[in-house]
Amino acid sequence: MPRVLFIAALHHPQQLQQDIARAPAGQPPPLFPHSMGQRAWEKAFRAAGYQVDVFWRNLPAFGPRDIRRLRAEVFRARWTPQKAAAALMRRVPPRWQPAHLRRNQLLLAQARRFQPDIIWLSGDNREILPRTLAQLKAELGCTLLYVSGVSPIVFSHKIERAAARLYDLVLVNDYYHGMQWRELGAPRVECLPYVGVDPELHQPPPLGDAPRAYVCDIGFVGTLTPPHLYSERVAALARLRDFDLGIWSMHEVPPPLRPHYRGAALGEAMLQALSSVKISVNIHGDFMRYGGNMRLFESAALGAFQLVDDLPGVHKWFRDGEHLVTFQDADDLVAKARYYLEHAEERRRIAAAGRAHALAHHRYDQRLARVEALLADL
Repeated sequence: MPRVLFIAALHHPQQLQQDIARAPAGQPPPLFPHSMGQRAWEKAFRAAGYQVDVFWRNLPAFGPRDIRRLRAEVFRARWTPQKAAAALMRRVPPRWQPAHLRRNQLLLAQARRFQPDIIWLSGDNREILPRTLAQLKAELGCTLLYVSGVSPIVFSHKIERAAARLYDLVLVNDYYHGMQWRELGAPRVECLPYVGVDPELHQPPPLGDAPRAYVCDIGFVGTLTPPHLYSERVAALARLRDFDLGIWSMHEVPPPLRPHYRGAALGEAMLQALSSVKISVNIHGDFMRYGGNMRLFESAALGAFQLVDDLPGVHKWFRDGEHLVTFQDADDLVAKARYYLEHAEERRRIAAAGRAHALAHHRYDQRLARVEALLADL
């Protein structure tokens, strides 16, 4: 039975605690919260006969490795003493930080016990050193996958770039991010969105049961700060302020949009928000020029009508006017928002076709089959 070891950061620890508490008796508790995409990969691997395990690289290095010691991070634009201290610590090379060295030792010990065939390293790695990854590959003969949905130029850390030649396969959402990893030395890159559709999770709640707080004409779920990474999102949403607009975000919302803020949306709240709005607006971050973010597939799977910025990847995975509708600029967005709010039947037809297409072509079991084929070709 093949084994997969995930190396990841736990972003929603409270959600995972709730999911573990609700796990059916006799079934293994989940490794990931259902608010993180890796949960669907965990399920797909298990269904395909793999054994899975996870190493949480952001758990405190010393003391009990207990997820209850973590708290979800919330990004705020203003400086705080905690943010200043973290910035100073990042200037210290990881190989000189006792906490990072301890985490690397713990990973080596866990991997030696588990003996993985595949190591799945999620992006935004700030802790695991290249020499540790090289040691794991040399000792265990395992395949190393690096999986990321963001640009290595904008977001990656020095130790991630330094390990590029060690990654047997890099999976990216955005084609241009893959080109950047190739330039950094990664031997094999594939533009395969690691986000997808889980038919068990992506079930639209009954519209009649939608709480009033989630009902609006136009909705957006996602991150809006820092402004220099999401300026196009903020500018586009600002043009929609005269509409019945709802915004859900885990992080701080820029002042012009705060009157439309309706809270955070994780797990069931995210499903409810995307399913309850008449139009789901999806604007990629400034660092995604090809497209293929998580919301593109989730919104479609939930039967939400999407207005999406016109990027090449959107046309690769969906048909404009049939599964969703793209817009060229802010003026086009406003005009199409007005049109589709007035044409409910057309809006519902496109949303239903988008859901059927997503369920037929973008499920996680299909993503896994493609990954297995790529690994077989290495």
